[in-house]
Amino acid sequence: MDENMLLQRITVNPKIFNGKPIIRGRRLAVEHVLGMLAAGDNMEIILEGYPWLEQEDIQACLVYARRMVGHERIETLPMESYA
Repeated sequence: MDENMLLQRITVNPKIFNGKPIIRGRRLAVEHVLGMLAAGDNMEIILEGYPWLEQEDIQACLVYARRMVGHERIETLPMESYA
């Protein structure tokens, strides 16, 4: 499935989580799925915890995050030398 098709799984509803990106209109935020992945949960564990969730939903979260980070601009701060 291409990225644009995956991203159609990510929706925004101002009445759910104050408009944070969610998965297919359900009460599961993209942020939560990314947090589970960052904590070391694998796809199978996440899918077990959310039986309605599909592998493509998790992939959509990763694509969404990559695209969001791709638009960020980070200002570098001077680094101190600790020699």
